Amino acid sequence: MTYKIINRKKYIATAAADALGGALYAPFKLFRRHREIDPALINAILVVRTAYIGDVIMTLPLLKPLRERFPNADISFLTSQTAAAVLETNPYINDIITFDPLWFYPRGNNGKNNNNTKYFELIRRLKRRRFDLVIEARGDIREILFLIKPLAARYKVSYDIGGGGFLLTHVVPYAGLKHKVEYHLDINRYLGCPVSSDIEWGIYLTKEEKANIRKLLRDNNIKRPFAAVHPGARIPLKQWTLKKYAALYDMMATTLGLSTVITAAEKDAVFVREVLKLMKTRPVDLTGRLTLRELAGLLSEALLFVSNDSAPMHIAASMGVPVVALFGPSKSIETAPYGNLHRVVEMDFPCRYTCDENSCNHERFHACMEAVEVEDVLAAIKDLLKEINV
Repeated sequence: MTYKIINRKKYIATAAADALGGALYAPFKLFRRHREIDPALINAILVVRTAYIGDVIMTLPLLKPLRERFPNADISFLTSQTAAAVLETNPYINDIITFDPLWFYPRGNNGKNNNNTKYFELIRRLKRRRFDLVIEARGDIREILFLIKPLAARYKVSYDIGGGGFLLTHVVPYAGLKHKVEYHLDINRYLGCPVSSDIEWGIYLTKEEKANIRKLLRDNNIKRPFAAVHPGARIPLKQWTLKKYAALYDMMATTLGLSTVITAAEKDAVFVREVLKLMKTRPVDLTGRLTLRELAGLLSEALLFVSNDSAPMHIAASMGVPVVALFGPSKSIETAPYGNLHRVVEMDFPCRYTCDENSCNHERFHACMEAVEVEDVLAAIKDLLKEINV
């Protein structure tokens, strides 16, 4: 068995759980006849992707092909409370179900202890829906065991690279390391869905939301063209240094003549304040003032977006906004801005390919991000501006 798990403790735990579970379920599999997936038997579909916002966004391209393959099926999407916003008004699903699993959100999305008292209520609710096809998009033994296994679905589909394959009716072949959007589209291909190179995804904003964004621009005296920047990150190791953020934003204003808008989340407010203290120019600071959908709307109006690997980076890519992305511990082959004009700035550190992104084992802490210089990012911005004829 080949697992796509870097963390050694998780790898050992998953392998042990798989060995035990596989042995216990082996007798049942002897009498289980493999059945081809019959679209005529599928009236209700559940897609499961609870973690994290950026990953949920990279799952969105899966939905249109799924709808085209099963046009009469009712499609529900199970995700976290915070990620649900990216699915609102999506034309390819019928329902959004929210749940914050303890294994991904031990403190919950609201910062309080997550005791998962609603787990059994969720399972009862899912069972009543009588789903015919369940797609677990991550390939994670915890999702498969606790969210998929209890359901009596005719077809249970996922990868077997994170354990739990013995609980599935159909295992999607894993073709090796690739972009996560393609990883999700491979599920479509396995199900016989039509997949074109011109994927459709993004956050579908209403007319009212678009009008509110234009008002926000006016109220904050944000004039086009402007560049949006995001110095925050869910994982601290993905962040650049304070001084370099400050120097870059100043040079974007003085050298390139770009007005900048900071779009960081409330949790990054202290970090942003320290960046602002080091700056000579004054960007518009919208830190903590934007909902996820407002952020998508603002980015859709921007000339370009500059960020480290983060959920907003994927929002920008999904909205068709040119992106300059700084990569350190994460792998751009998997999570670079997908399918739009972009530039990735990263340095070649071999340890990045065995890094779990939560701890740094390099002899120089944070070396992969600190090796990226302001001039490298500025050159990437200039190159991208040239391509978009600015």
